[in-house]
Amino acid sequence: MKGPLPQLTRRVLTDGGLETDLLFNRGIDLPLFSSVVLLATLEGREALETYYRPYLELAHRHSAGFILESATWRASPDWAAPLGLHQCGLDQLNVAAVELLHRLRSKSATDPLEIVVSGCVGPRGDGYDPGQIMNVAEAANYHGHQVRVLASAGVDMLSALTMTNINEATGITLAAAEVGLPVSVSFTVETDGRLPTGDSLMDAVTAVDEATNDYAAYFMVNCAHPDHFAAVLDEPAAWTRRIRGVRANASRCSHKELDAMTELDAGDPLELGQLYRKLLHEHPQITVLGGCCGTDLRHVTAIAEACARLPMSS
Repeated sequence: MKGPLPQLTRRVLTDGGLETDLLFNRGIDLPLFSSVVLLATLEGREALETYYRPYLELAHRHSAGFILESATWRASPDWAAPLGLHQCGLDQLNVAAVELLHRLRSKSATDPLEIVVSGCVGPRGDGYDPGQIMNVAEAANYHGHQVRVLASAGVDMLSALTMTNINEATGITLAAAEVGLPVSVSFTVETDGRLPTGDSLMDAVTAVDEATNDYAAYFMVNCAHPDHFAAVLDEPAAWTRRIRGVRANASRCSHKELDAMTELDAGDPLELGQLYRKLLHEHPQITVLGGCCGTDLRHVTAIAEACARLPMSS
C-alpha cells in the first residue's frame, strides 16, 4: 500500500479476537496463546486464511477499508525458546505472517489501497499484568528486533496492542520511528478505566506523545469492555482526540476473571454493536473498529452494521 493510511481519513474495520476465536471456537491449539506458530504448517496457514477472509468480505460489503493485523502479537524474542524455536525460526514465522497478509490483500475484491497490512507487536510479558517494567531504552531495544523484522517483511504500519504500561508503549513507538513506519499504540485498561499499572489513560497517551514528539499516528483501547473505558473518554480534554480506534472485549469481566476462565464469554454481539454506536456518536474521531478477546466475525459484523453511516470528524 502506498499513500496515507486510510484510517486517518475514514472509518475502517479490523478483525476480532484472533486467538480466542481460533482456540475456543475452532478448537485449534495455540501453545502459550501464540498464533504465530500456525505459520509453520500448511494447515495452520490455511486456518489463518480461513479466519481472515470473511472479514475482508465484510469490509467489501460495507465499502470499508480494512486493517489486516499479523498473527504476531506473541512473537517477540522472549517467546522463541518457550515456543521451542530458535530466534531465526521465530523471525521467519514473523515474515511468513506478513507474507500471508500480502497474499490475502492481492486476492481481495476491496481496493488494495484501502487494505492496510499491519505488523502486530504485543507486550513482552503478559497481556494483563505489566510484571517487571522495562525502562524506555530497554523497551525500544527489546521490541526493536521484531519491529525491524516486520519492517523488512513489508508492513505498511505497526500496531502495538494490549500495552499495559507507559514505558513499553513509548519504547515501541521509538522503535517504529527508527524504521520510519507509522504506529498505532493501543492500551488495555482495567474495569476502572486505568492501565494495569494504575496510570490513567490520559497520562499514558500524554506521556507517550511527550516522549516521542507525537510520533504515534493515533492511539487505541483494546482488551477491555466499552463499559470499562467509555466514561474516561468523556473527559473534555484534547488527549481524547488522539484515541481513534477501539478493539473491545465481548465480556464485561475483569482481566483477572478472564484469565481464570476455561470457557469463552462471547457476550452479546448486538449489544456490543450498539455500545460502539453510542461511543462513536460521542467520539466521531474514532475510525478503527474491531474486537478483542471473545469477539469474532459476529461481533464485528454487528459493530459494522450498527455504525454504518454515522458521521465522523477529522
